[in-house]
Amino acid sequence: MSEDTERHAMKMAKKKAARDKIMATKTDKKGLVIVHTGKGKGKSSAAFGMIFRCIAHDMKCAVVQFIKGGMSTGERDLILSKFSDTCEFHTMGEGFTWETQDKTRDTEMAQAAWEKAKDLIRNPNNKMILLDEINIALRYDYIDINDVVSFLVDEKPEMTHVVLTGRNAKDELIEIADLVTEMELIKHPFRSGVKAQIGVEF
Repeated sequence: MSEDTERHAMKMAKKKAARDKIMATKTDKKGLVIVHTGKGKGKSSAAFGMIFRCIAHDMKCAVVQFIKGGMSTGERDLILSKFSDTCEFHTMGEGFTWETQDKTRDTEMAQAAWEKAKDLIRNPNNKMILLDEINIALRYDYIDINDVVSFLVDEKPEMTHVVLTGRNAKDELIEIADLVTEMELIKHPFRSGVKAQIGVEF
């Protein structure tokens, strides 16, 4: 073994010992409130990655889409065609707010989606619920942030994970969340005239 290889092995052994010591203190389990926000792409994609992990482990889960309308997406089509026995899927919106241009209707749809979400979260058989684009509905005050926060704090079953996506997450939601990730936009093809494409955006 060369001196460089030996030095590397010793360094990694020290790192492993330190890591093992830290990991030994992490023994708690709990249902997490997880927020994906920010201007960058990938908020829903990352959340669906967790949903597909649940499906792979045969864990009951559900998706409620707050804004996105009836347009076909790869995630929804796959779940409905192959995994509907494990994952409920509810598309409750009618499209992005700039497309519908009807605040009263958007508010009604968002509140109906929130009622559906609460029913799904209350069911302890569901191990993860994805509330896709709920942050948009909260931003426009279609749903009361105080209602969402108090429900997640007081009524969410102890071992249920809830994932909330969308730009501009409210401070009140960030405050009570266990895990918050902000997607940062560095570069996006849309700015260069490239439209949303199948397999990348939907």
